[in-house]
Amino acid sequence: MSFAGKVWRLLVGIKDALALLFLLLFFGVLFAALSARPSPAQVREGALLLKLDGQIVEEPAVIDPVQTLLSGTLPMQEYAARDLTRAIDAAIADDRIKAIALDLSTFTGGPAVSVREVAEALARFRASEKPVIAYGVAMADDAVLLAAQASEVWLDPMGGVAVRGPGGSILFYADALQRFGITAHVYQVGTYKGTGEPFTNSAMSPALRENLETYTAQMWEEFLSHVRRARPDANLDAVSTGLVAAAEQAGGDLARVALEAKLVDRLGTREEWAMRLVEVAGKDRLDKRPGAFAATDLDVWMAASAQGEGGGLRSLTGGSKKAIGIITIAGEISDGNAGPGSAGAARITALLEDALDDDLAALVVRIDSPGGTVTGSETIRRALMRYRQQDIPVVISMGNMAASGGYWIATAGQRIFAEPETLTGSIGVVLMVPSFETILGRYGVNAESVRTTPLSGQPDILGGFTPETDALLQSETQAIYGRFVSLVAEARGVSAARADELAQGRIWTGGSARQMGLVDQFGGLDAAIAWAAEQAGLAEGEWEERFLATPPDPFKAMLAGILTGQSAHARAEAPVLSSVSALIAGQEQTTMARVVADMNRLMSSTGAQALCLPCTGDAPALRANLHGGQALWQRALRSILAE
Repeated sequence: MSFAGKVWRLLVGIKDALALLFLLLFFGVLFAALSARPSPAQVREGALLLKLDGQIVEEPAVIDPVQTLLSGTLPMQEYAARDLTRAIDAAIADDRIKAIALDLSTFTGGPAVSVREVAEALARFRASEKPVIAYGVAMADDAVLLAAQASEVWLDPMGGVAVRGPGGSILFYADALQRFGITAHVYQVGTYKGTGEPFTNSAMSPALRENLETYTAQMWEEFLSHVRRARPDANLDAVSTGLVAAAEQAGGDLARVALEAKLVDRLGTREEWAMRLVEVAGKDRLDKRPGAFAATDLDVWMAASAQGEGGGLRSLTGGSKKAIGIITIAGEISDGNAGPGSAGAARITALLEDALDDDLAALVVRIDSPGGTVTGSETIRRALMRYRQQDIPVVISMGNMAASGGYWIATAGQRIFAEPETLTGSIGVVLMVPSFETILGRYGVNAESVRTTPLSGQPDILGGFTPETDALLQSETQAIYGRFVSLVAEARGVSAARADELAQGRIWTGGSARQMGLVDQFGGLDAAIAWAAEQAGLAEGEWEERFLATPPDPFKAMLAGILTGQSAHARAEAPVLSSVSALIAGQEQTTMARVVADMNRLMSSTGAQALCLPCTGDAPALRANLHGGQALWQRALRSILAE
């Protein structure tokens, strides 16, 4: 029996080993298939299909497949604005691309600067006498801006257009925190620095309201000017301030309102739009169904362009030319290794340190961040200053926002580029720490202390803070603000008094910041790169771009490919109907995500922060927090809100 048992265990072991081997082979083949580049041969004569099934961002976030599977929701597709603009520009010179088919039926928007960059690329494509034919269902501001660049805009008869404009609500929790016995200790410097107000006030302070109303009005004017430039005959009032009256007059037919407002050219289904593209781009020879037009998917086109097909994208690595390094700092700044899509200082600093020995001719820093921890911001700034110490030009390119900690980092640059819609400034500091002595006292939990100094056991989030602790934390916050102001004064060549006047937590648009001297020049990333090359003494053709980026994790990339691997052309076969009312109702999810994110910010106690709270807006991280929050306090919050 002993011999038979050993033989049996041997057979079971062999079986398990073979099963494991076949499993590894299966995933190896699957990974190879998913990671392989689409063949350039797949580029077909016809249209370039841009089905934007998600949102435009500065830097796509890494998909966490485990969190995605646990949440039970598919990740939202994210498109880097830089990739889209260069793909569109590459299509201009390629004779195989006869038109752009712009499908906005599942487009969820993006921040102002990123969307405008894509809109300008579409305008350049149209100016090359190639048509852009767009289709939408329920279109809001960002979709309207993109569609305005098209030669023809089709709108589904069941759809509509609603331009809501910038603005929205900020939630204030002071009364709720008092009700539940939570004390928010907020130490803040800056008259207009509103980051801590939601936890200490029941309403906006006059200073915060003044600041928000000023910059939202400026953002609104910028949006209107861009749409009117593309469609001068359009009646934007009919789909914005006058939408309710126009809808009543049209009997609730919002599609007709958009048509009469000249924001769309034709009403028709997706099949009718596709038949129009057959006339322009030709019939798909492989698909015999009616309305199947010849098209190349975006991912296929980008892969082909990167390999030099059809005009191609510019070289990013290698070659004998001098390299200009480009690093992206996107999302909230933290101290760890977070990202891409969020700005982990340890990760970004490691990239900068590794590239310091690469003989870069210059460095361009693309910032798209509302700020974050002071320590993370300073760590990145010091890493950039090491380039300055080696006489390597450092240029700052501001994207959608470079506020608070984002501007802290920008002080390391020799020149700052921004766009009129960029949100910047918010030069102020806040430290937030909660304590729970009140709620514990309600349940009969009392804290007794033995101290040798006033700071013994402090800060005590269970027993409460001593007056000395409060004074010390406020003093430190004030000192950090002084450091911030001195960095601004030195970088901008102004007095400390003038820097303090420009600071105080006030948010500026790029246009105002340029007038105030916080920004040097209007321009996007390409303008910043060109200036950096000039400073390095390089003529056109003597340099190439080298993006400093974290290599993707192969295993996560494989699983992410499984979750999002369906092609745009395949997804386009199943039209998704929506409505303007559904579009507006969809804000509920973002609002809930905001509550979760705000509570996380208060409870995390990450130290002093240089963070522009209003700038965080509708960031992708908010929705991630909604789906991924598994902490005990998050579950408790949902229970409280459900009561």
